[in-house]
Parts: sequence; C-alpha cells; structure tokens
Amino acid sequence: MANQEILPGSTINTESTKPRILLAASGSVAAIKFESLCRIFSEWAEVRAVATNSALHFIDKKALPSNVMLFTDDDEWSSWKKIGDGIAGGLCDNLLTCIVRAWDYNKPLYVAPAMNTFMWNNPFTKRHLDTIGELGITQIPPIAKWLACGDYGTGAMAEPSEIYTTIRLSHKPRVVVDECS
Repeated sequence: MANQEILPGSTINTESTKPRILLAASGSVAAIKFESLCRIFSEWAEVRAVATNSALHFIDKKALPSNVMLFTDDDEWSSWKKIGDGIAGGLCDNLLTCIVRAWDYNKPLYVAPAMNTFMWNNPFTKRHLDTIGELGITQIPPIAKWLACGDYGTGAMAEPSEIYTTIRLSHKPRVVVDECS
C-alpha cells in the first residue's frame, strides 16, 4: 500500500465493487459469441455493451442478460440534430469507433479480432495491430479452426472463456480503506 497511510483501527476492504466492463461487437460473424461474452462477464462485473449496426445481424438482443445495457449506433446519432451538437469529430462513423477514439488509454482496452485468414495475413492488418499495440491496447489473438467462410486457418475470434480469463486475470481490484471512527 505504497503512498497510503493506514490509520490504527482501520481495516482494508479488498472486496471492491464490481468492475465496470464495456464489451463491444463489430460486424463479424464472431458476433454470434457476443451473448455468451456478455453472460459470463455479467456474473463478475457491471457490463455495458456496444454493437455496431453490422454486428446486430448476428446478435439476438432479447437473448442478452437483462442486467446488460446494450447501446447501438442509434443511441449515438439520435441525439444529434444540427452542426454544433456534441458529437465527436474525426473518422468515426459509428458509436463503437467514437468510443475507441475518445478512450482514456490509462484504462485497459482489449481487442479480440476475428476475420478471414487472408484478411488476418494481410500486411495492413499487421500494421493496424502494431499501431494499436503502441497505444497499449492488448490483443487477444484469434485462433485457427474452420471459419464460417469454409476455409481453415487463423482468424476465428478467441473463445469467450479465453477472453474472459485473459481480462479477469489482468484485472487489479481496487483496495478500499475503511477508517473506523
């Protein structure tokens, strides 16, 4: 407990409130695993979810846990009425990219990519992943298996249990000091 004085009679409460997690899905067929991700994370954390319009083709919103609030592009753009309204600028054309563009990179951010093997092996993909790695974004790499397109190769999103375990193991719970009067 560096830089924090614990007074006599104080107790350390290592049981903090639930961590807050934002899960996001983009327009890949891997979004079919989104409900499972939301379900396992919501058992441990307070979960909010973001899905692009393309991802909604693969997500059954009614199947998401009732304690998970889902935000979509409609939530971002429905509040915008005219030039000058408080919408983020830049190259962000959906809620998810706006969130990532405005992210506080002092907080952890993970990406679990999913794509066809040819896309995964494309040199632009490597450049993009190198760039986000420089920002401190942690990559949970895809796995090799038979893909939805019929090809076998690397590109399938990691299993929800792998994503959950990776994030859960890297989470550092906040320590709360309760001072007795």
